[in-house]
Amino acid sequence: MTPQGTSQIGQSAVTGDQAVIRAIDPASGEALAPDYPGLDRDAVARACELAETAYATYRESSLADRAAFLEAIAAEIEALGDDLITRAMAETGLPRTRLEGERGRTCGQLRLFADVVRAGEWLDVRLDPALPERQPMPRVDLRQRHVALGPVAVFGASNFPLAFSVAGGDTASSLAAGCPVVVKAHSAHPGTSELVGRAVQAAVAKCGLPEGVFSVLFGAGREVGQALVANPRIQAVGFTGSRSGGLALQQTAQARPQPIPVYAEMSSINPVFLLPEALKARGREIAEGFVASLNMGAGQFCTNPGLVIGVKGEALDAFVAAAGEAVKGSAAQTMLTPGIHAAYADGVGQLAGEAREIARGPAGEGPHQCQTALFAARGADFLQSEALQAEVFGAASLVIECDDLDQVKAVAEHLEGQLTATLQLDDGDVEAARTLLPVLERKAGRVLANGWPTGVEVCHAMVHGGPFPATSDSRTTSVGSAAIQRFLRPVCYQNLPAGLLPEALRDDNPLGVSRLVDGKRE
Repeated sequence: MTPQGTSQIGQSAVTGDQAVIRAIDPASGEALAPDYPGLDRDAVARACELAETAYATYRESSLADRAAFLEAIAAEIEALGDDLITRAMAETGLPRTRLEGERGRTCGQLRLFADVVRAGEWLDVRLDPALPERQPMPRVDLRQRHVALGPVAVFGASNFPLAFSVAGGDTASSLAAGCPVVVKAHSAHPGTSELVGRAVQAAVAKCGLPEGVFSVLFGAGREVGQALVANPRIQAVGFTGSRSGGLALQQTAQARPQPIPVYAEMSSINPVFLLPEALKARGREIAEGFVASLNMGAGQFCTNPGLVIGVKGEALDAFVAAAGEAVKGSAAQTMLTPGIHAAYADGVGQLAGEAREIARGPAGEGPHQCQTALFAARGADFLQSEALQAEVFGAASLVIECDDLDQVKAVAEHLEGQLTATLQLDDGDVEAARTLLPVLERKAGRVLANGWPTGVEVCHAMVHGGPFPATSDSRTTSVGSAAIQRFLRPVCYQNLPAGLLPEALRDDNPLGVSRLVDGKRE
């Protein structure tokens, strides 16, 4: 399948008439055909109107039909075959193995949500039958279920052209909840986005669903995205990207006559705490694992370990020396876009002005290549400098040399909200870890021991979220089955006649879902 340069509004391919988006091959700097003319506000409004029309039907689709739809999307994406992978390689500079793995993750999470939908636990059904004889007051019949919020705007991410973009986690969880989706595609990989959008479009048609269940829109700049969030038919937003972009969308969402939630994943430096006994026993091994994690995907992961904290001394010096040697041997890698590369160079330059340089990797020969960088600073300086806590999106990290474990804890308390926090510890570090753990629970959505944060498993227990600025709502996750909860709300039905009750709330439980009846699980 060949990209055509069109948006998809429902089942229609639409060519815009606004400013043109051109994909750039970051490995060569060359522009890729076709051009993608942006849409205007009227086209955005049409997509939102179709989504609202579809919502009335789609939100009450059967669990079996909705699950089958999610599985059909996965099958259609797989049917794109190598056309999808080669286009994504050209638009991102990412290697084939990475993109094939990401395609597997994308289809896997769609199938995970299909299983979640069928199980029905997300409905959170609660029944409190009437107690007319109860004294001193009778109880009326009360029944609760969760319903879909309404149409959702999803913004594609730059660093995951498949798993966090057109049919990524935000789209999968929204559709699982019963919410139609309007996607604002990322301008860095429009051809990839169009191909995946067509796959979703094909699944909508094959499953006989209303066409407004899904649309994907292109637009240069911020006009299309802002128009989408401001449209009164949109009821929630899913976003993965920069802090400035997430805050801009949140401001628009809160300025509406009816404010709506924005679930934005934005900024995280993912601190790693090197506790003394672990550092002493296996500092070189930890250093090698750290640099491998730092370099993964040229550091373009939201869980990249951008901060390392330890107590100064011979063990930390040895770690820094080993990490520095590994950095010097780290080959340069092509970054996703010219803009991301420029921002990385600026960020490294700012770090160089605030901290001591430990090592740099070799410079790349091609354009837009990431040169790995490692810096160090004193704990006291980190506590006084906001600049040292700024995220640098790429393979750059900062080692904080603390005077003692009390200062390590002070650094932890000083941190902004994070997606992850990692403890490198041995048996002799348990008490030190016990002291840190309550702080890290307040600061991060995921706490790891003796691992690296750059792997995010798609499963039921995963939390990919955290306090601001990691995300805009620390109560939620954007990865894992719990992500569906973002796009649901509870409704209570009091004394409704049996004939009006939704299937999930009927006495005979025709859906066969787990329910809490008078406080007891059935």
